[in-house]
Amino acid sequence: MMARIIGGVATSHVPAIGAALDNGKADDPYWRPVFAGYEASKRWIAEQKPDVCIVVFNDHASAFSLELIPTFAIGCADTFEPADEGWGPRPVPSVSGHPELAWHLAEQLILDEFDMTIVNRMDVDHGLTVPLSLLFGQPSEWPCRVIPLAVNVVQYPPPTGRRCLNLGRAIRRAVEAFPEDLKVVVFGTGGMSHQLQGPRAGLINRDFDTAFLDRLVADPDGQAAVPHIDYVREAGSEGIELVMWLVMRGALDARVREAHRFYHVPASNTAVGHLVLENA
Repeated sequence: MMARIIGGVATSHVPAIGAALDNGKADDPYWRPVFAGYEASKRWIAEQKPDVCIVVFNDHASAFSLELIPTFAIGCADTFEPADEGWGPRPVPSVSGHPELAWHLAEQLILDEFDMTIVNRMDVDHGLTVPLSLLFGQPSEWPCRVIPLAVNVVQYPPPTGRRCLNLGRAIRRAVEAFPEDLKVVVFGTGGMSHQLQGPRAGLINRDFDTAFLDRLVADPDGQAAVPHIDYVREAGSEGIELVMWLVMRGALDARVREAHRFYHVPASNTAVGHLVLENA
């Protein structure tokens, strides 16, 4: 008996998506196509009924700041509260952690030579809660336990794509060494192409995004070799968030089945991308 990873979800975590849900605008003409793209995924995850979701995301100066910048941080607490990002916390349930699995992951990953920062108190912002809302809707409580795994993609230098892919592979080894019968789904969040400031604000590159989706599915090692500067040049300053999707991909089989894909422009000033992957 062991824990096992049953699939992976990749999705953008646009804060305006959360605001649209929270303010009852999901059925507005502007937002309806965005949420329609997640209906198949909501059915998929309801059928799979994961016990735990490991959500790879980046903090947006809610839990961390320039005073403390961990490259990889894992939340080991019992509970994580929605962060106040300047306009009050999102009206979503508290996030229930899985301390036993989280501490096991921390131990195994550190012994596997990944320097994880262990976090025992952390508020979680839209980077984590928007993906949960997109997959689970608006329940009174989240239907599974969640382990937050924060990646620094805000302050240079972020980890390489190769490092992220290898972290995902190490996460899989660690999960499969946990002696409890758990179904685990790994989320990779952030992206796709977008830039929030400067002369290129509003940049969206459909060609880059589509090629990234194709290569993430079929050639993750090739995508992992893409340098940071290519993301910044082609996908905007915030496009570097896409390296977090490689953590999710590394946790899956070399060959995967693409259960669902969705791409939509725009949502706010961002390209929304989404994949559901199953082990082949």
